[in-house]
Amino acid sequence: MKIILASDHAGFELRQELVSVLRERGAAFEDAGPATRESVDYPDFAAKVARAVAAGEYTLGVLVCGTGIGMSIMANKQRGVRAALCTTEFEARMARAHNDANVLCLGQRVVGAGVARTILEAFLATPFEGGRHEKRVQKIREADAER
Repeated sequence: MKIILASDHAGFELRQELVSVLRERGAAFEDAGPATRESVDYPDFAAKVARAVAAGEYTLGVLVCGTGIGMSIMANKQRGVRAALCTTEFEARMARAHNDANVLCLGQRVVGAGVARTILEAFLATPFEGGRHEKRVQKIREADAER
């Protein structure tokens, strides 16, 4: 599993915390920035991560901004991306298990570092269940193709 993560300036500190989680796990990942806390435009970073995941360069993506909302909106503009804004471990598990979500979005101003760690761990550890959920995810793929 290869992971790519990025943030904007409002998600900088939480992204650093998540990098620590990935290092502790020995995960293969790329930190796509930004390198400083200076103001940046979240759509640029969301697009970079979403395109990389959609192209199959990475298995999963993680995006962090102040609320997670802007990142999730932008990431979901990319065909093949199923970005989920999660505020609980349960949402992260369901996003993976039922929706085959491939990008996790988090809000630094919404969840603390401890909660974000458990959300990320759940997102990474939970496989897509397939089965009855597969036909629903296929409908999402078909809607993507129609755009």
